[in-house]
Amino acid sequence: MKLVSTRALAASLALATITATPLAAQDSNTVVEPEFEAENDPFIWLEETRSERALDWVRAENEKTVAALQTDPRFEELKAEALAIYNAEDRIPGVSFTHYGMVNFWQDADNPKGVLRRTTLESWRTDDPEWETILDVDALAAEEGKEWVYGGMSCLPPDGTRCMVYLSDGGKDARVAREFDLETLDFVEGGFELPESQGGASWVDRDTLLISRDFGDDTVTDSFYPFTTREWKRGTSIDEAQEIFRGEKSDVSAGAYLLRDGEGTVHGRMAYRGISFHEREYYVEHDGEWLKLDLPKKAGPYGIIDGHMLFTTDVDWESDGVTFPADSIVAVDLEEWKADPNGAQKVLVWAPGERQTKRGGANTKSSMYVSILDNVKGKVLKFDYEDGGWGWTEIDLPANSTVGVATASDETDQIMFTSTDFLSPGTYYYAEDGVNLEVVKESPTRFDATGMTIQQFEATSKDGTKIPYFVVHAEDMPLDGSTPVLMGGYGGFQVPRLPSYLDSTGKMWLERGNAYVLANIRGGGEFGPDWHQSAIRENKQRTWDDFIAVGRDLVARGITSPEHLGVEGGSQGGLLVGTAFTQAPDLFNAAIVQIPLFDMLRYQYIGRGASWIGEYGDPRIPEQREWIEGYSPYQKLLEEKDYPRVFYVTSTADDRTHPSHGRKAAARMAAQGDDYLYYEDMQGGHSGGVDNEQRAKLRAMQIVYLLQQLADDRDGG
Repeated sequence: MKLVSTRALAASLALATITATPLAAQDSNTVVEPEFEAENDPFIWLEETRSERALDWVRAENEKTVAALQTDPRFEELKAEALAIYNAEDRIPGVSFTHYGMVNFWQDADNPKGVLRRTTLESWRTDDPEWETILDVDALAAEEGKEWVYGGMSCLPPDGTRCMVYLSDGGKDARVAREFDLETLDFVEGGFELPESQGGASWVDRDTLLISRDFGDDTVTDSFYPFTTREWKRGTSIDEAQEIFRGEKSDVSAGAYLLRDGEGTVHGRMAYRGISFHEREYYVEHDGEWLKLDLPKKAGPYGIIDGHMLFTTDVDWESDGVTFPADSIVAVDLEEWKADPNGAQKVLVWAPGERQTKRGGANTKSSMYVSILDNVKGKVLKFDYEDGGWGWTEIDLPANSTVGVATASDETDQIMFTSTDFLSPGTYYYAEDGVNLEVVKESPTRFDATGMTIQQFEATSKDGTKIPYFVVHAEDMPLDGSTPVLMGGYGGFQVPRLPSYLDSTGKMWLERGNAYVLANIRGGGEFGPDWHQSAIRENKQRTWDDFIAVGRDLVARGITSPEHLGVEGGSQGGLLVGTAFTQAPDLFNAAIVQIPLFDMLRYQYIGRGASWIGEYGDPRIPEQREWIEGYSPYQKLLEEKDYPRVFYVTSTADDRTHPSHGRKAAARMAAQGDDYLYYEDMQGGHSGGVDNEQRAKLRAMQIVYLLQQLADDRDGG
C-alpha cells in the first residue's frame, strides 16, 4: 500500500448576496433556506451554468476582456514566451516507477491533449529516451469527438496489466472510466466501463471491481460525492453490483477499498465516512462485520511498511494512557492489528519538532520516506523498523530548498527525489538503495536569474502572530516603493504553499524588473495542523488578516507601494484575493481572482460547496452565518467603495467551485459602475486550461493585466 495522507487536499471558493433580514430577527436554531439568499440576488441567474442567457453574458464579457488585453502590443510576445516554456522539448519528463515501466504523461505542441507513454529506467536516464505510447489522448478525442482530458490510471497489483483509465470531458471533476489492457495497449472490448460521475474504482481481482459512483436513487451526498460502494463482477450488469458499504447522505463522501501492502497482498477491507471535509470515521471488515476504528476524527491510515500498520493524526491522540501529538506517525504490528483492530499496542514513529510538519510519504520495498517542512524548508527522512524499534535518518538533499520524493518502487529500494527553489529549476536524484544519491536529471533554466535573490521576512498579523513570507527580487531593488510586486498565497485546507521554480513567471514577470512574493499564511499547512486549525470556521478572518498584514509589511519596508502591489490566487486563493481587495481596497492596485469561491452565503449550494462546511462553517446556521457574513466578498462589494480594477478568471467546465462565483462578482461590479475584467474559459475545469496553448494565452493575458495595472506608470507606458 502506498503511503497516503489523510489530510484533505485543496478545494475552492465562492461569493455571497444581499441580506434582507437582520440576524437578530432570526431564532438561533433557525436554518436559513437557500431561497432566502436567492430571492435577494439579482444575479442568481448566472448560477445556471450553460443557460443561453448566462453564456451570452459570458461571451460578451470575454469579448471585452480580449479587446483590453490581447490587443496590448506585449500580449503576443508574452504568449510566445509562455508557450515556449510549456512546450519545451527539453523539459524533464517526470516518471513513476511501475511494474510495467517508467510511465510519463506528456503534452507539447504535437500532443496538446497529451500522450501517456513508458520507457525503461536506463533509457529515461539518457538525453533522448525511447518512448512507447500507451494512450494517445489527442487521437482518442478526435476519434470520439470529445474534449478528453486525461485523469489518471489505476492498475491491478501486482503485475499492473489491467487498468482503469479515467477521462474527463472538458476538464470536469466528473470522469468516465474504461478498462485498459497494458499488454495490447488498447481498451478492453466489452470490458468494465463506468459512466460519468464523481468517485472511482479499485481492483479486487482481474474480474472484480469495487466502485463508488452516482448509482441514481439518491446515492450521492449533499456535496454530490458518492456515499455507497458496490462490488461489480465481470459479465454482470452494473445494476446487479452488490452494495458492500453505505455512508450517509449528510456525509461529504463515503466509500470502501482494499487494504493492500506494497507487494499487492490484500490485508482486508477498509471503509470510511467523511463526516466533514477534515473529519473521517474509519471502519475495517472484521469477523464479517464493519468495525468502527477507535481513532480521532482527524486521524487515519497512513500505509503499511515493515509489517506494521501506520496511522497519522492531525490532533493530539490519547490512547491507553499515552498522548501522541498532532501531526505524528503511529504504528501498530500489522498481524496484531488485524486480530484486534482497536486493541493493538500503538508505538510512536515520529513527532514534529517546533515549526515542523510532515507533507507526505512514499515507500520502497524496505523503507518508508516522509517529506517534512522545517520552517518552510524541505527535508526527507528515511524510516526503518530494526531491532524492535523505529529509527530514521535524513536524506542528504540540498538545504533551504523544497525537496520531496518524486517516485518510489514498491518492488525494489529504488527511489528518486527532487529539489527546487524559486530561482533553481528542478534537479532529480536517484538512489538504487534509497541512500546513495546521484544526480540524474537537471532541468534547464527558463529565465535569466542573474542578479536575483530570495529573502524571507516576517509580518505581524492583527493578533500579533508572526507570518513568514518570501520575496524574490533583483539584488539592487530600490527600497523606495517603486517595484511592481505580484503577491500570492492560499491559506486553506492545510495545504502549504512552498518555494518552487518560477519558470514562466520568472520569464514574463521577474525578467522585466518586477518582484514576486509568496505569503505563508494561517489556514495552510506550512507549520502543521495547528497552523491550519487556528484559522478555520469562526477564526477564518485570521487568514485574511495575515495576507493583508504581509501586504502592509511590504509597503512599510519600501519594497513596494499600493499603486504597484498586485495579488493573485485561485480556488481558496481566489477567496483570499477577494477578501483582500474588499477589506483593504486601498492596499492593492491589481487583483487576479481565479476559479474562486466568492459568494460565501450561498457557497454550500454551488458546485461542491457543501463539502467545505468543515473549513468555513454553514451559513444556514445563524451563529455560523455571522462569521461568514463578516468577510464574504460578494456582499462586501459596495457601491460607495473604490476598488482596484479586478480581473476575474473562471471556467465553464469547473464543476467544483463553479463559475457563477466569479460571474456574479463581475456582474455586481458592473451594476455599480466599477472597473473590472472577466474572462471565462469554456473548457479546462477547476485545474485550468486543457492544453498548453490555452494555458499560455491565459497566462499572457494575466501578465499583460499586471503590467498595465502595476508597471506602466513606472515605465512611462
